[in-house]
Amino acid sequence: MSSIDAKFLGLIDAVKQVYVGKDFIALHAPVFAGNEKKYLIDCIDSTFVSSVGAYVDRFEQMMCDITGARYAVATVNGTAALHLALILAGVRDGDEVITQPLSFVATCNAISYERAHPVFVDVDLDTWSLSPQALKNFLHACAERRPDGTYNRQTGRRMRAVVPMHTFGMPGRANELAEICEDWRMVLVEDAAESLGAWQGELHAGRAGHLTAFSFNGNKIATAGGGGCIVTDDEELARAAKHLSTTAKRPHRWDFYHDVVGFNYRLPNVNAALACAQLEQLDQFVRDKRETASIYRTYCADNGISFFDEYGGVRSNFWLNAIVLKDRASRDAFLEVSNAAGVMTRPLWILMHHLPAFRSCIRGELPNAEWLEDRVVNIPSSVRS
Repeated sequence: MSSIDAKFLGLIDAVKQVYVGKDFIALHAPVFAGNEKKYLIDCIDSTFVSSVGAYVDRFEQMMCDITGARYAVATVNGTAALHLALILAGVRDGDEVITQPLSFVATCNAISYERAHPVFVDVDLDTWSLSPQALKNFLHACAERRPDGTYNRQTGRRMRAVVPMHTFGMPGRANELAEICEDWRMVLVEDAAESLGAWQGELHAGRAGHLTAFSFNGNKIATAGGGGCIVTDDEELARAAKHLSTTAKRPHRWDFYHDVVGFNYRLPNVNAALACAQLEQLDQFVRDKRETASIYRTYCADNGISFFDEYGGVRSNFWLNAIVLKDRASRDAFLEVSNAAGVMTRPLWILMHHLPAFRSCIRGELPNAEWLEDRVVNIPSSVRS
């Protein structure tokens, strides 16, 4: 307790000033201030509450409009979206998929659903997302090009895809990763679960890859309670995604003919109704969260605290604000004091290669990810209005 610096106690007070009048300040609580109830009642009255309905179609069109993608396919959650995207990218049993160790476990779970092997490459310290230079270094050290693709020289396994994750809404260097993937004939699948409403230059986050997965979980900037979405510019991939997500049933007025093994991954209309109301408020949500980030940025700059901030050419949605402390002991002390004060904070996820399921996975050198794991703390980031 005594090791907490006064500036960090002041940060707790600053958080309380941002969220005035709350006895407990959540890390990220949803806000339902628009047409949520109206659309839910309309959906219920229509009796179309499952995987077919007007709100599912509207949600997909809204995601195209927001991201600039030609096609969007609604799924039941972000993990399902990423799983389908990997299938469509050609990931199969025994393949390797390069990703980052700094991520929520869903990224590696989706890879593992196809009995593929996650391979961990380090992140950059300014993006906290997969490092293009680290990826280049790893491929030159471990990979070889063959007529039918790229293979790991050590394992003999095909290296099929690369999956960066845009951490806390900060877009990573996906354009550079896309160039590397093209050079090495791998597929770029972006995990943009946290980055709806974020931009890299003139492109919405998640627009560099062949396929991108978004999440609408209850703690995301816009929520459907659950919900996910695949976006792509490829009509064939979009058609296949919709087919696989609806149990691979061929359209027919009464016959139940399923031509391959499919998945019950389609977003229910009732969830889509909630999502549509949330997406109508997305611009307002992003503005509010950027204002909160500005308050934190100013306090941190005035008090010598490292704040996770934008780098050149990107516009974050600041889904979760984050600070970087001196070491693990300082991190743990701040977590204890802040949560005891009714201010919810949390550490970075445990790195994937430290979890039992992924300890044996191949990995490169990971100094940046491991340095961040010891020091990062998320602070409250809910929309305030």
